[in-house]
Amino acid sequence: MAQSNDSLWGGRFASGPNDALAALSRSTHFDFRLAPYDLRGTSAHIKALHKAGYLSSSELAVLEGAIAQLLEKVLAGSFGPLPQEEDVHAALERGLIEIAGSDIAGKIRACRSRNDQIATLIRTFLLDAASELEKQLHSYLAALVAQATKHRGVAMPGRTHFQHAQPVLLSHHLLAHAWPMVRNLERLENWRERANLSPYGSGALAGNTLGLDANLVAKELGFAGVTQNSMDATASRDVVAEFSFIATMIAVDLSRFAEEIIAWSTFEFGYVTLDDAFSTGSSIMPQKKNPDIAELARGKAGRLIGNHTGLLATLKGLPLSYNRDLQEDKEPVFDSVDNLLLVLPAFSGMVATLSFNTELLESLAPMGYSLATDVAEWLVKQGVPFRDAHEITGELVKFCEQHDLQLQEPTDAQLAAISNHLTPEVREVIDVQIAISARSTAGGTSLSEVDKQLGTLNKLLAGEK
Repeated sequence: MAQSNDSLWGGRFASGPNDALAALSRSTHFDFRLAPYDLRGTSAHIKALHKAGYLSSSELAVLEGAIAQLLEKVLAGSFGPLPQEEDVHAALERGLIEIAGSDIAGKIRACRSRNDQIATLIRTFLLDAASELEKQLHSYLAALVAQATKHRGVAMPGRTHFQHAQPVLLSHHLLAHAWPMVRNLERLENWRERANLSPYGSGALAGNTLGLDANLVAKELGFAGVTQNSMDATASRDVVAEFSFIATMIAVDLSRFAEEIIAWSTFEFGYVTLDDAFSTGSSIMPQKKNPDIAELARGKAGRLIGNHTGLLATLKGLPLSYNRDLQEDKEPVFDSVDNLLLVLPAFSGMVATLSFNTELLESLAPMGYSLATDVAEWLVKQGVPFRDAHEITGELVKFCEQHDLQLQEPTDAQLAAISNHLTPEVREVIDVQIAISARSTAGGTSLSEVDKQLGTLNKLLAGEK
């Protein structure tokens, strides 16, 4: 028994595939979402076939009408794959044959392979996904910038090792979460340059002999050009892996802020209050307000890391050129895109509606002896070597800890007993606002430097370079 017409490859086989093989090979349950992209590719492909002389003008017109009609059905949900169809390509070929007839629609398969088709489709899908992610990242940045602008001048404890370190502006801390996303936007922009090449015309691996104009197809699909090597074009998925990394990095960067928000919203911290619309309650404890968005974002980061790691593991041992293993590139990246596009709007809304306890933040800013570095640097300005200044300041902190004092509270005599370099003038630098204002070097936490950051980010959000 010859292979059935449901397959695109059965001519040389005496019998159809075993049911287990057919089930394993089937990919329509995840790749049919690429149907609109496949039809876009087919629309460009038939123009190239017409230019090369393999379709008449009347046949071209019939096929263009059939593609438009089938796309309408796909988008409406009235056309889908049959259970026995192997992939999106087989399903759509059936659909076009049903509309245009096999004599005309049967010509479409000339001069292309599923290998160059799918390599093109995944690129077009990801290019569109990148645009959607960029919109969401801009919304997230806008939320951070709005909160930073609203809280200009508010001090808070800055931390290293999650311990009090030095006071910083709340705006500075918030914008420290903005810049990683700016870099992710830049990564997407740079990735787009590499992804924006069309593999169409590469055939199975070696190109084609029918004179297809690959540049015409690339232009029709909106690509900047054509891939440089047909084997590389059909067999490589680094463009997918690179996108997967960027998506994973976005999730990881969100997760870092999510961890802080989870801590900040606890009773013990009390830094922030979550808006009711962006938090949930408990089914048993009436008092609860849970940071579910932050927790889910943190959890999704683990999921995206898994997707990315699995994809790299799939790619690592593949010889040239195409291998069926490459079918495994789509589900993880589809999942990563879908989950990011779920997380980002919710996360942006949560950030935009956070209510900060600014009075508490400012009262905690000098706690934990966070101005000790300012004392040490004041000593350096008096000519004390930093090694000695560090030791002297450490002695001051130890004395204050032993006597339950803040840094500015020892008497003149107590200061002098610790070191004759600790004159009463040292108290002038033991002040949060003075300490913050003094950090006016590039990228520092002073208000002037924070305002520069806000200016740059506002230009970015406005589309200015």
